[in-house]
Amino acid sequence: MQTVDNQDNLSLEKSYSQKDWQGGYESLNQEYDYWIDEIEGQIPLELQGTLFRNGPGLLDVNGQRLHHPFDGDGMISRITFTNGRAHFRNRFVETEGYLTEKKAGKILYRGVFGTQKPGGWLANIFDFKIKHIANTNVIYWGNKLLALWEAAEPYLLNPQTLETLGNEYFNGVLSTGEAFSAHPRIDPNAKLVNFAIKPGPTTTINIFELNTNGEIISKQNHSVPGFCFIHDFVITENYCIFFQNPVKFNPLPFALGIASAGQCIKVQKNQPTKIILIPRTNSQTAENEVKVLETKAGFIFHHVNAFEVGNEIVVDSICYNSLTEVEANSDYRESKFEANAPGQLWRFNLHLSENKVENQLIDNRACEFPVIHPNNVGKPYRYLYSAATHNPSGNAPLQAIWKVDITSDTREIWSAAPCGFVGEPIFIPRPNSEKEDEGWVITLVYDAEHHRTDVVILDAQNIQQGAIAKLHLKHHIPYGLHGSFTSETFI
Repeated sequence: MQTVDNQDNLSLEKSYSQKDWQGGYESLNQEYDYWIDEIEGQIPLELQGTLFRNGPGLLDVNGQRLHHPFDGDGMISRITFTNGRAHFRNRFVETEGYLTEKKAGKILYRGVFGTQKPGGWLANIFDFKIKHIANTNVIYWGNKLLALWEAAEPYLLNPQTLETLGNEYFNGVLSTGEAFSAHPRIDPNAKLVNFAIKPGPTTTINIFELNTNGEIISKQNHSVPGFCFIHDFVITENYCIFFQNPVKFNPLPFALGIASAGQCIKVQKNQPTKIILIPRTNSQTAENEVKVLETKAGFIFHHVNAFEVGNEIVVDSICYNSLTEVEANSDYRESKFEANAPGQLWRFNLHLSENKVENQLIDNRACEFPVIHPNNVGKPYRYLYSAATHNPSGNAPLQAIWKVDITSDTREIWSAAPCGFVGEPIFIPRPNSEKEDEGWVITLVYDAEHHRTDVVILDAQNIQQGAIAKLHLKHHIPYGLHGSFTSETFI
């Protein structure tokens, strides 16, 4: 795999200050409910619906800092757009662990990414109970609002009040503690496809397909040799596709209480990435069997999309040269971006008849959280949007929204630098639109200068013209993870 020298960044002026970036990693303890009154520009009248966001709302428990933000309790933010106005509400997902620690006023659970109970290894040895934090994604599907975390079952929420109603088991198809991942893909043919990983020396991959009533209509189980660390996947008409990152897991330090589960995962840099193609239940492929291809691909968290062209499948992904490991005594707020490998846009051509993979770097710019038009999921597409760095090379916090035209090989960028830091963009098609990029791109931007978050609306056909509306919240939202949009409105 080709790599990019991070020394390139030294010749460019730094686009941010570490102190500004750190401000987005403060807890938000208060829950709000208000109409957003401070707005620059105008909210398009055609923009009707609800944006849901999820992410760690707490980065500490009563002043005891978490070792990693991914260990923080999930907090749902809801922005409802109606008749040119917008309403904000946020609320914590009241998981068992969140309520227990809130009552106790201290850390009581180990976290996946390094948070340990106070008291050293003696307090953590042989404690395998990890807190369900429901902090990774939130979707509205089949009249159900679900907070997702990939290691356990979803939490069901009331979309009107964001009240936590309990766990969702889909009429008993899921069992207690069974995982339902945080990265579903919505097939344009009105199905939601999701997966779950049960890791071990042999890993089980479960695949679920749900209808528009929110019912699981099919469930597949497949065994894969080796340990799997898989956060995302892609779908085509006939396949679910997983990239099995080259990692190994040594559970002994975790069992002995001296490291978290995440710290026991180590990248095997000289080993290939395995690409697992599992036929979907409606697959019309001639050979209805699992295929495994191998390639040199670094480490992948997120994919853009995949589509079939004859006997070939194209997969576009955000690929890192290596995984940045979480050290036991490190402070994530002091991350040295320039020293870490950037995520970059790559294309993988899977030649099924030859069991061969070809890789191509599409662009040097560091980027993450890619999104496309929902009608093109699993199909050929032209445009993608992602969070990206301000500078075209090197690594840094995400401060810009980037549009890539795959067909014409052109780029557009809107940047919030130097004091703005962006989250995952969401693409919302304009009602009755005919063009693939006709719609809006919405993202949350942490404004370090005012220590608040802005809801920024961009014209997807011309993002570099700047925000058509910028909604100033009364507070900040800690850096989040994933979210979704529905045309339904909830106030």
